[in-house]
Amino acid sequence: MTEAIDEVPADDDVVAATRRQAADAQRVVVKAGTNSLTDDDSNLDDAKLDKLVDDIADLRKRDKDVLLVSSGAIGAGIGRVGLGAVSRDTVEESQALSTVGQSHLMRRYTESFERYDLKVAQILVTQQDLDDVERFTNFRNTIETLLDWGIVPIINENDAVATAEIRIGDNDMLASSIAIGADVDLLVTLTDVGGVYTGNPKHDPDAERIGAVSDNYDMVQDIIGASATDEFGGIRTKVEGARDVSEHGVPAIIAASTEPDVLERIANAEPVGTIFLPINGDTDD
Repeated sequence: MTEAIDEVPADDDVVAATRRQAADAQRVVVKAGTNSLTDDDSNLDDAKLDKLVDDIADLRKRDKDVLLVSSGAIGAGIGRVGLGAVSRDTVEESQALSTVGQSHLMRRYTESFERYDLKVAQILVTQQDLDDVERFTNFRNTIETLLDWGIVPIINENDAVATAEIRIGDNDMLASSIAIGADVDLLVTLTDVGGVYTGNPKHDPDAERIGAVSDNYDMVQDIIGASATDEFGGIRTKVEGARDVSEHGVPAIIAASTEPDVLERIANAEPVGTIFLPINGDTDD
């Protein structure tokens, strides 16, 4: 595991207090990206999905509410249809693939969560649902009811009907919007890299993990801008989403989905990934 660089934007006590704040979170949004759920051929990876569910079950055992924002529908659809490198140049192809993949994804989530006697519910949203006050109120009321029933909501963009005008565009931003609007105490973004680095860790062996982000945000943006590629560019929206949440007084963590017991370690206030310190809010005990 790559050690985090020593220089952090706040003293160790502030970072430790923020980790305790994250550990004490009672309501958590967990966002899982496509690469955290599928293999190199875009087939849904059972081992990866089961590992994610194991991690979420660790939080549920602590009586925490968990909202899962899950990517992977289109990716799972490609593997499910079996067309290999099928073209996704048209909206119709992507939308059709999402319908195939979403049903397969939910079936596997249902099976995996049943190992812990946990039930799940599917919620598909568009940008209009987030922007319209009445729609978002209905969305929040549904979330509250599901959580009261002990059910894990699994949320994704409604790719089948979303057009350019109503697309959210990225589940990182969807997770951020939900964390801000649904009284969430912590956002955890799980990805195929271990956090935010000083370079692209997939190509730069000297890249070091940045342990915490606060006053050094401008520096982090510069690093991401210089090192991001198509392969690594998804870190941009993860950083932006985490920053948005932190500006509302809520800690956010970007961590590797492959990290053993990643959510349990966060719940134990252990150093995991890159933590974004709340800009507004109290991190004191």
